Amino acid sequence: MTETKTRSPEHRVAAGAIEGLRQDLFQNVLDYRPLSPLGTDGPVIRRLPRSFRKGVIWFPHAVVGMVALISLMEGVFSANTYSPFGIATVITAFLPAVALMMTLVRPVLAFWVSIALAPLVAVTSGDWPWGPSAFACHLGVLVVVAARTRPRTAAWMWLITLFVGGLLGNFAAPYSSSNEPMAIASALALLLVALVQVRRDAQREVTVQRTVTAVERDRRTLLEERTTIARELHDVVAHHMSVVAIQAEAAPYRVENPPPELEQAFVTIRENAVAALTELRRVLGVVRAEDYEAPDAPQPTLAEIDRLLDNVRETGLETEKTVTGAVRELPQGVELSAYRIVQEALSNTLRHAPGAAAKVEIGYVLGGLGLRVVNGPARGLVKPSPGAGHGITGMRERVAMLNGEMTAGETGDGGYEVAVYLPVPAQRESTEDGEGA
Repeated sequence: MTETKTRSPEHRVAAGAIEGLRQDLFQNVLDYRPLSPLGTDGPVIRRLPRSFRKGVIWFPHAVVGMVALISLMEGVFSANTYSPFGIATVITAFLPAVALMMTLVRPVLAFWVSIALAPLVAVTSGDWPWGPSAFACHLGVLVVVAARTRPRTAAWMWLITLFVGGLLGNFAAPYSSSNEPMAIASALALLLVALVQVRRDAQREVTVQRTVTAVERDRRTLLEERTTIARELHDVVAHHMSVVAIQAEAAPYRVENPPPELEQAFVTIRENAVAALTELRRVLGVVRAEDYEAPDAPQPTLAEIDRLLDNVRETGLETEKTVTGAVRELPQGVELSAYRIVQEALSNTLRHAPGAAAKVEIGYVLGGLGLRVVNGPARGLVKPSPGAGHGITGMRERVAMLNGEMTAGETGDGGYEVAVYLPVPAQRESTEDGEGA
C-alpha cells in the first residue's frame, strides 16, 4: 500500500512565487521589446487636433528621455563639484541614465543593469546606497518596467531593490539615509502603476466579455428567428402533406378496377404522408416556445398585403403599393416569406422613422419575385425601440432559406431601403400555370 504525498498549501504558494520570479525576471532577459507609441484612438489623443497627434503618441518616450536627461545633468553637476570630469562622472551620471533609456527597448535587462550599477555608483559617488542620479534613474526604471510587464513583476522588483539597498546600506551605517526614501517612493510609484494596470486589464476583460456577449446575443437572435420561421413553415408543409395523403386515399376510387399494385402504391404513399405529418408535429413540439400558441387562421400570403397596408395606415404611416408584372400564385413558402418581409420592413419604419412615408413595390418577374420597401427620413422624434433588433436578421434568414438575395441600407436622403429577390423554380411556375389553365 503506497501513500500519496500531497504538498502543503504553503509549499505550493512558495513554489508558485519562485516560478513567477523566474518567468518574470530571469527568462528572456535579453529580449528586444521596443516600447510602442500610443494609439491615436485613446480617449484623450483622439480629441486633440490631427497635427498634434503624431507628436503626442511619443509622449512616454519623451518623458523617459526627459527624466534621463535631468538625472544626467544632475549627476554631472554633482560629480564636477568634487572632482573634474572623468571616470567618476561617467559612472555616477551617464550609466544610470543609460540604464533608464534601456527600458524603452529591453526592459528586464534594464532593471538588472540598474541593480548592478547601484554598488558601483555608491562606491564612486560616496552616496550610500542611492545617490541623487541613481535614485531618480532607478525609480524611473522600476516605473517603466512595471508599466511594461505586470503587477507581480513590480512586487519582485521592489523586494529586490529593498534587499540590495539594505545590503549596501550596511556598509555606510549609520550615515545611510537614502534606502528608506527609495522604499517609500518606489512603493507608492509601483502601487500607482499596478492600480493603473489592474484597471486597464479589467477594462480589457470587460471589452472581451462584451464582445462575447454580443456574439452570443446575435447567435441567440439568429436561432430565435430560425425557430419562428420553422414554426410558420410547419403549417405550410403540413397542408401539402395532408393534401398528398387525401389524394392518395381517394385516387383508387377514381379508376375502375385498379390493379392491386396500384392500390398498394397509393396505400404506401398515404402511409408515408401520414408518417411525415406525425414527424412534423414532433418537430414543431421541439421548436415550440413555452408561450407559443398555434395560429387559428392560415398563414398569410401576398393576397393579404392590402389588409396589412390598411392596418399600417391606421397607425399613421402613409404607404403606397405598386405591383408590376403578371400577378400569379407562388409557392406558399415564398408567399409567406414575402408577406413577413414586407411586414417587418414596415414595422421597422414605424419604429425608426416616425412620420415618414413608405413605398411597397412588388414585382412578378420571370423566375422569381422582387420586393422593395423604402421609406423616407424620420420627421418625428425617434424613441428608443422596444424591439430586440431581430428585424433585419429575420429577413435575411427568410431570404437565405429560399436562396434569394437581399440588400438593406440607408438611402441618399436619409431614409432606408430593403430590396429582396426571391427565386421561384421555373418548373414549379410552369406546373402552376398548367394547373391554372
